[in-house]
Amino acid sequence: MPSQSHASQPASAAAANIRAALEGAGRGLVDRQTLLELVALAAVAREHVLVVGPPGTAKSEAVRRVSRALGGRYFEYLLGRFTEPSEIFGPVDLRKLREGIVETETANMLPEAEIAFLDEVFLGSTAILNTLLGLLNERHFRRGHTSVACPLRVCVGATNQLPDDEQLAAFADRFLVRVFVEPMPDTRLEELLEGGRSLGHAEPGVVASIADLDLLTRAAAAADMSLVREPLAHALRLLRRAGIELSDRRIVKSQSLIAAAAVLAGRAEPTKADLWPLVTIVPTAETQALARDVLREMLAESQNSTLSNAALETSLGPVARALQIVNAGEALLAARAGDVAGLELEAWKLKLEAVARSIDAGFAEATMPADLASLRARVVEILKAP
Repeated sequence: MPSQSHASQPASAAAANIRAALEGAGRGLVDRQTLLELVALAAVAREHVLVVGPPGTAKSEAVRRVSRALGGRYFEYLLGRFTEPSEIFGPVDLRKLREGIVETETANMLPEAEIAFLDEVFLGSTAILNTLLGLLNERHFRRGHTSVACPLRVCVGATNQLPDDEQLAAFADRFLVRVFVEPMPDTRLEELLEGGRSLGHAEPGVVASIADLDLLTRAAAAADMSLVREPLAHALRLLRRAGIELSDRRIVKSQSLIAAAAVLAGRAEPTKADLWPLVTIVPTAETQALARDVLREMLAESQNSTLSNAALETSLGPVARALQIVNAGEALLAARAGDVAGLELEAWKLKLEAVARSIDAGFAEATMPADLASLRARVVEILKAP
């Protein structure tokens, strides 16, 4: 475990601790490394994350693992229509109440957490959401006579779908980073089954510390944004030209994510390689996909040694997507050793069908790269064979 004395430790060493912790946290958790890394990025930037996806897609497990990996005090709760504020923020002190003083006992509740996960976050009552708004924005909890500073680094909210209600949409805007997760694709079901068996038995692995986060947060706050201000403004104009509107708040706060990405990559000052978090502030899955295409050339240099999965997936353009499918398809074709039959052959063909569907869903025949077209032709030939 890293030493808790970080006064003279350089940011690069803290980033290395975070990288090792995230690698340990991701073992056995299939296809959720990007979510782990984006939560860590937001924690360094002191911003919040909204995870959107169907139930049962390991959202809560991923956040728990980040919390264990970073060593922070953790609070988790599933909100419902009838959740009381006391279940989130703590009960009223009855002894003080007899004296006419309304104070809240916040021990082990959200106001004292460093990392928090609120599932079904939009189901909270108006009283809960209004209190949350102040806590998330200001890191301060106020209720009755209670007024305390909160040590919260990052709050992760989860929901099955984005809200249509304008009032809830305004609350959602406080979650700067958006992550969209989907159920596991057919081609990775074996990995899911294997990883799922070990989830409850996973060792915590390497643990970083909140001191590492704080050191990196200070380094990010001190970073000079002048080198990327012009390309960042150009990227934002491209998004506007494509019809992607972002609030002024999100535009300004994007700089904190870019600076955090830089220090996690070991760079004292952000460069064009650190612009990729811009895609994560785009509000919907559809507009994020559009943003990747619009910014494809600008994000070509994206690279991050600590957050490698997030940088790759977030900046993914059509060419990179095609290469990813080709690599997966070629590996699948090469994996068939000798003659197989029965269930083994049937399972292999189902994986090939999934590859073909991925190609057809993502690429038009007229614009399909040559290597992808070649792969598709070989897959189709195999599937048509008796």
